[in-house]
Amino acid sequence: MKKIISLIALICTLSSNVCAEEKTKITIFGDSYSTYEGYLTPDTNEIWYFKPENPKLNRRNDVRTVEQTWWHQVISNLDAQLEVNNAFSGSTICHTGYSKGPEPSVPLEGFKEHRDYTNRSFENRSNKLGNPDIILICGGTNDSWCGAPIGEYVYGNQTTEQLYYFRPAMAKLLADLRTNYPNAKLLFILNSELKEEINESVHTICAHYSVPCLDLKDVDKQQGHPSVKGMKSIADQVTAWIKNNLKL
Repeated sequence: MKKIISLIALICTLSSNVCAEEKTKITIFGDSYSTYEGYLTPDTNEIWYFKPENPKLNRRNDVRTVEQTWWHQVISNLDAQLEVNNAFSGSTICHTGYSKGPEPSVPLEGFKEHRDYTNRSFENRSNKLGNPDIILICGGTNDSWCGAPIGEYVYGNQTTEQLYYFRPAMAKLLADLRTNYPNAKLLFILNSELKEEINESVHTICAHYSVPCLDLKDVDKQQGHPSVKGMKSIADQVTAWIKNNLKL
């Protein structure tokens, strides 16, 4: 009888391990919308959503717990697991950012007020996403807000200078993600209320690389960032898309 009980216990343990291993691994690749204190890899990435006990908490936004973030809700809705959350507040897809910071290492004609964001750009972080089954890319917002130069469509062999422009950097980002994570499903999540040239560029480049793009709608925001209501709206839209298209 003891042997039978031990065998049953072993089978249950193995079954539990198999189930755990079968969970879909989701990587979050984003900007401030996807940050939350204590959940970023690496933990040196800049944060916008802080824990309530942190005095840095932005009180003009009502998000207070990690469970309220859009990405945590998506992972919970899908019974998946977080692989990596490489979100970085203020990050741009291209290497050009806001007015604070070091000067660009290349001359940007007509954009002298911009600064070099290479260290936090999506393109520079694209090889630090773990081993995911799905990569949710939520970017382009800061490129729109900071007025990053758009540039031309360039697919392959981009120069260092071209990566300071949105279109060439966006194209290289998707190409690199395809190369670095050949087995991962990609979804680009496009924020609402962005400049039309950013929207058009994202749609064109995503289509070129056969990367689906989800255009967000009706996202409630406080200080330009999703509120609790806005987070749920994003989560519902992303969850529905994944369930309808990836059959999870």
